[in-house]
Amino acid sequence: MKFIVPQIFKNLVVDESGVTLVEYGIALSLALLVGTVALTALGGNITGAINAAAALMP
Repeated sequence: MKFIVPQIFKNLVVDESGVTLVEYGIALSLALLVGTVALTALGGNITGAINAAAALMP
C-alpha cells in the first residue's frame, strides 16, 4: 500500500498525454488575446464607418 503513491507520481511524470491539452489551452488563450486586441484596435474605425453611413441615410 505504501508503494502505490510513489508509483502514481512516477506514472504522472512519464505520461505525456496531457501535454497536448496544455498546448491547446495556450493556443486558445493566444487566439483570444489576438482577437480581443484586433477588435479593440479596429473598434474606433468601425464605429466611425457606421456613423458615417448612418449620416448619409435619409
